Amino acid sequence: MTDETQSRFALSFTSGGLLAREGEAVAAMYLDSRDWQATRARVVDRNLLQARTISSLIRLARETVQRLSALDDDEIELLVDGSPTEQRHLMWAAACRRYALIGDFAEDVLRERFLLMRPSLGADDFDRFITGKSLWHPELDGLKSSTRQKLRQTLFRMLGEAGLLTDTGDIVPAVISDRVAEMLARRTPSDLRFFPTTTPFTSSGNQVQR
Repeated sequence: MTDETQSRFALSFTSGGLLAREGEAVAAMYLDSRDWQATRARVVDRNLLQARTISSLIRLARETVQRLSALDDDEIELLVDGSPTEQRHLMWAAACRRYALIGDFAEDVLRERFLLMRPSLGADDFDRFITGKSLWHPELDGLKSSTRQKLRQTLFRMLGEAGLLTDTGDIVPAVISDRVAEMLARRTPSDLRFFPTTTPFTSSGNQVQR
């Protein structure tokens, strides 16, 4: 959970979904230089993301790079070489790190409901979450209903693309590979908190008893 006294929530994630396909392509280019600024410039110059307009290309490249830069280099390498499921899980972790609002929702609502065996999510769950957070983040209290709806739709779309939520709102338990779990558990607290799972790991890959 984030420190409630921190600055305003960033809310710019509505420009895309999980960006797994884009993330894999940009990550592969990043490994050539290990320089995010140079990578972003090359993505735009080559229209790597095949955007229809230059403005959408610049916006999508910026968003993808910002999320990927939340990952460590070994996580980037696994994103390029990993399975589709591993890629989706890493991109979900990247979104949770990049956007505190998404990370808090994943920990406070998604994982909590899963652990309490209330395995579904709906619009009301998101609205209650936003209402609670608005006590410390007045920028949320002033959101238009259309903006709140767009945030919810994008977040639920990301959950679906990550394989963590069905179209009908059922939470899907995350089956996380050992190597992804090991990387996520290096953080303190463990970034496994962003997933609906009961199988946390230490950084050495050994299971931890709850």
